[in-house]
Amino acid sequence: MSTFAVTRSAFIQAAPQDVFAHVNNFHLWGAWSPWEKLDPAMTKNYSGPESGRGAAYSWEGKKAGAGAMLIEAVTEPASSTDGSGSIDIRLNFLKPFKNENHTLFTFVPEGDGTKVTWTMSGENKTLFSKIFAKVFNMDKMVGKDFESGLASLNEVVTSS
Repeated sequence: MSTFAVTRSAFIQAAPQDVFAHVNNFHLWGAWSPWEKLDPAMTKNYSGPESGRGAAYSWEGKKAGAGAMLIEAVTEPASSTDGSGSIDIRLNFLKPFKNENHTLFTFVPEGDGTKVTWTMSGENKTLFSKIFAKVFNMDKMVGKDFESGLASLNEVVTSS
């Protein structure tokens, strides 16, 4: 099976816990997520706790397709010995095609701010996804969205 990973990083001039808070709560993603801006009329549903482990979010839209995310593990920056943090998310796409991916955000103190890294990885398990991966470069396709999302996250965090 072919695997893929898309990773982008950005420096945000804010404490790790301030950046972390905007990613750890799906209710706040509308302010910075590139896909929510692409399809503002999409239907969104939230379940579980408001933030942190067990928080869940699903969506369905004409442009954004359909899928669901679940926060599976969290390391809060304030609770780690080096001040870094992470959020592990299971990402299930339902439309336009089914696929399960892993998303990881890390928040590492760097000088007077935070290095935020956003990674999505997965396997191309179906024939369709294998063909898709040969025709389209996931890094080029999704990487631009990650860059846009991190830039928006920077604006949201530093303006609040």
